[in-house]
Amino acid sequence: MPLRIIRNDITRVKADAIVNAANSQLRAGGGVCGAIFAAAGEAELSQACRAIGYCPPGQAVITPGFQLPAKFVIHAVGPVWQGGQHGERELLANCYQAALELALAHRLRSIAFPLISTGIYGYPKAEALQVAIRVIGAFLLEHDMTVTLVVYDGASFAISEKLFSSIAAYIDDRYLDEHPDRRRYRQMESFELSESMAEPIDMMMSQVKASRSLDDLVKHPDETFSQMLLRLIDEKGLTDAVVYKRANIDRRHFSKIRGDIQYQAKKATALALAIALELNLDETRDLLARAGYALSRSSKMDIIIEYFLTEGNHNIFEINEALFAFDQPLLGA
Repeated sequence: MPLRIIRNDITRVKADAIVNAANSQLRAGGGVCGAIFAAAGEAELSQACRAIGYCPPGQAVITPGFQLPAKFVIHAVGPVWQGGQHGERELLANCYQAALELALAHRLRSIAFPLISTGIYGYPKAEALQVAIRVIGAFLLEHDMTVTLVVYDGASFAISEKLFSSIAAYIDDRYLDEHPDRRRYRQMESFELSESMAEPIDMMMSQVKASRSLDDLVKHPDETFSQMLLRLIDEKGLTDAVVYKRANIDRRHFSKIRGDIQYQAKKATALALAIALELNLDETRDLLARAGYALSRSSKMDIIIEYFLTEGNHNIFEINEALFAFDQPLLGA
């Protein structure tokens, strides 16, 4: 079921179908389109496309994959960028939706997309990525399928400059890299505190954090990660399907968690489930603690998660988009 984001050559991706960023005439072109035709066998794929003839922007058609690792090629025709005032966003969204519905109609279990229209069609990468994440994310909340978004290199992938700058500033303010005392020095400089004054503040903050979940600990002293997770699902009136889809994990993985009271979750899985449950920062720390983890200021991944939790954004696909942009592991998938 999950959405993955990877750097790779899409012609080498193993999936039931890969998506070709096609032109309306369904002819071999440049960029991704040309690479797919070459890898599939240009003569065979061209013949199959000629039999179809034409596909309008915003729509998609399907052919065999021939010599590709993928069984099928879904040819999706994106819009040419004309400044954003000519329905480009709607056409691009329709393009992704049409490809996904074709995969669903053919009972495919996996599909891989490039960033459609971002090559010679000129669609801005950051905006195109937002459309792709929105449409694919909404689809995956309703259907079980593994979707892969394939970018060829770092230059092909970009979140919005505003979001990137905001997250980068958040990391810079909190990240403890090779200088663990950097943030303390900044606090001292800002508030003109002496070293002796800073220590009690640190101690006070640690005491607040220690007492934060006391009520929960008293009520559920021996609760395992799995038990706490299932209790929270019940308390929030959610279903298993809603939770594992929001967490970007598949049904089989979730079944293992439900069926094993002593399940040892990986940190990325625990974080994904906390996000699916729409926990706040303190609740997330509590759930992580049951799995034996903590949020660390020495981890960029953890700080990015903290950023989204403090913003109240629990969209795991958008969070993974940001994690990928900062070269961090993704959640769930």
